[in-house]
Amino acid sequence: MSQAWWRLSATEMAALVARGDVSSKELTQSCLARLEQVNPWLNAVVDVLADSALEAAAAADAAVSRRAALGPLHGVPVTVKVNVDMAGRATSNGVVAYKDLIAREDSPVVANLRKAGAVILGRTNAPAFSYRWFTDNDLYGRTLNPWDAGLTPGGSSGGASAAVAAGIGAIAHGNDLGGSIRYPAYACGVAGLRPTTGRVPAYNPTQSRDRTLAVQLASVQGPLARTVGDLRLALAAMEGGDARDAWWMPVAPTQLATSTAPQDARALFPTRVAVCAQLPGIPTGSTVIEAVRQAARWLEEAGCTVEEVAPPRFDEACELWLKLVTNEALAGLGDSIEACGDEAIRTAFGSQRRIAPTLDLAGYMDGLAQRTGLLREWQAFLARYPLLLMPVSCQSPFAIDADQHGDDAMRRILQAQGPLLATAVLGLPGLSVPLGVPASASAASRSNAVPSGVQLVAGRYGEALCIAAGEAIEARAGVFTPIDPVTAAAGRAG
Repeated sequence: MSQAWWRLSATEMAALVARGDVSSKELTQSCLARLEQVNPWLNAVVDVLADSALEAAAAADAAVSRRAALGPLHGVPVTVKVNVDMAGRATSNGVVAYKDLIAREDSPVVANLRKAGAVILGRTNAPAFSYRWFTDNDLYGRTLNPWDAGLTPGGSSGGASAAVAAGIGAIAHGNDLGGSIRYPAYACGVAGLRPTTGRVPAYNPTQSRDRTLAVQLASVQGPLARTVGDLRLALAAMEGGDARDAWWMPVAPTQLATSTAPQDARALFPTRVAVCAQLPGIPTGSTVIEAVRQAARWLEEAGCTVEEVAPPRFDEACELWLKLVTNEALAGLGDSIEACGDEAIRTAFGSQRRIAPTLDLAGYMDGLAQRTGLLREWQAFLARYPLLLMPVSCQSPFAIDADQHGDDAMRRILQAQGPLLATAVLGLPGLSVPLGVPASASAASRSNAVPSGVQLVAGRYGEALCIAAGEAIEARAGVFTPIDPVTAAAGRAG
């Protein structure tokens, strides 16, 4: 093959296809060849859809030939996660007992990707029940981090992050209840966007009952990509309305402009930024602090007004996620995890439920009321500081199976993930942006072998501002993927 088309960004791919310079078939064949090369080692894509992908690519090329209207991802190869319904495929959610749960229709996010012209290459791995920050299960096995096999690729969208980082598709679909987009992006050196609750429609027709309230308020669908700009393209593709989602909001659609900064972003950025490199009460690694401070300097140089200040009642928001989500998971998933889960999820969830306070009905109602008060204070804070810059996680990516070593280990993990949990329980948008391997990294230190990263948080429906700031950071930091996992073992990018 004369061109390694798989290396291109989604934005570049879509433009080439629309102009007729490259066919979607060529792009798809290139990405499938890359999949065949690296996926046997990574185990990121666990349901390869080569035949249907090539059929979709042929249909995309036919649409270009007849000069049909084209969607934002027309002809672009992507992946979707195994925990959302895709017609004709199993919504296994990484659980052996669900391997034959075949969806009859697409979930909204899959339907929207198809409407946008995307070509779905395959389905990416997740931990059992999509409920760990580590991606391993008894049905499909372990997904490896393309930078370092000894570190988690993140979870629950670990297959998505590893795939896009290694060049298997330009966009990866993920979902985020407690950091499951942002943490895998952080662990694999790519960008990941958690949209505001209600921006991207979500629903699985295979589900036997609706999920509990706090989980509905915290869980979102969103994209991972190698560049921040591709997240804008992916969000435009994913966000279309669907009557099956009771929480979907008809917000102004994402603008796609030919300039580097769409009009909606130019009106907002640069802006005032609250910087919190060390969150109250959470031990924070030196490379994490270094990354946040470096990003703050770059934003200041881009014209932002930067001030070190912590968000309000941060520890309460973290604790609220643990209380509400864990108690709801125990009520809604506990029996299924015990009956159908693998040993890893039973161990991890067992530790989490022992750490979380047990709520009675009155305590649960108080927790939901507390969420309203916290969100009110965060909204006031984000009115003063339209952007919050802070860690993705307060520690470098964890070693694989770090959640399998008892309650104390789980307690440290939950504490480190505070920046992910607090924002999720409040339903706010967050963007994970990679910064590269820290200058202070030791060549002998495994935890410093992967790129560091930062998180940008805005008020509800402030995704355009997060993306604009993320692009300003990316302009200085660079792009670190695609990475070849063969040379990644030695810490070198492909």
